[in-house]
Amino acid sequence: MNFKIPDRKKKIIKRIYKVALIFIGIIIIIFNDTFGRLEGFVEFIAFYFIIVLITVSHWLFKQIKSIIRLKKEKAQTELMHLKSQVNPHFFFNMLNNLYGLVDKDSKKAQELILKLSDMMRYSIYDGQKETVLLSEEISYLQNYIELHKMRYHKTIDVEFKIDIEGNDYEIMPLLFIILLENAFKHGVENLRNNAFVHIDMKAENNEVKFVIENNFDNTIVNEHGGIGMNNLKRRLELVYPKNHTLSITKTDAVYKAQLNIKKL
Repeated sequence: MNFKIPDRKKKIIKRIYKVALIFIGIIIIIFNDTFGRLEGFVEFIAFYFIIVLITVSHWLFKQIKSIIRLKKEKAQTELMHLKSQVNPHFFFNMLNNLYGLVDKDSKKAQELILKLSDMMRYSIYDGQKETVLLSEEISYLQNYIELHKMRYHKTIDVEFKIDIEGNDYEIMPLLFIILLENAFKHGVENLRNNAFVHIDMKAENNEVKFVIENNFDNTIVNEHGGIGMNNLKRRLELVYPKNHTLSITKTDAVYKAQLNIKKL
């Protein structure tokens, strides 16, 4: 992340530098007239100049440190705000479904409530952490899939292939859910038959690869993403600025998203 010193700070620094030079010049003239022939005058001026330089450098260092701290705090605040925007409409829709299920199928409604409770707990508490274990994120995605399977009254072809090499990975929470949510929202919801969502997640060589494909009704004009995708892209820029790639492709009636993240 590059840090620029504001113009106002630059002007202050330049003024201090000019004043210091003028002051040193005056001191040199005075001492040269008075002690020009005395030994040690050059050493005195050099020592004085070093003191001034150290003072100015210390002040400048404090100003730059303050700017960096403010930028970091701003980025963290923005990141927390982005995290809080994840999934609100999903929970709202699920609560509406639960309302209709309570009288019709109380047992199914209870199962939905338990899974929804687990998801909300994860989103509210673990979702605010800097990192979580990849296995926890996977469980969150699996709960989301199960909730949708219980919600729809149609057959959905869902595949979730997982291949994690070695120990568990740490990753920023609530990244993949946006891509999964889009697959259901723009694909499954608009298809009466043969809807599918295929997911392939691999973690190897300090890199996590997440690929998701879904079909959609190409007679319906819609855009995958919107606010959710902008949210995802911004969070990736803040946390993995040079350690991620996100590619989106659409061919015929199949939408594919691939997200690669390298460990920090």
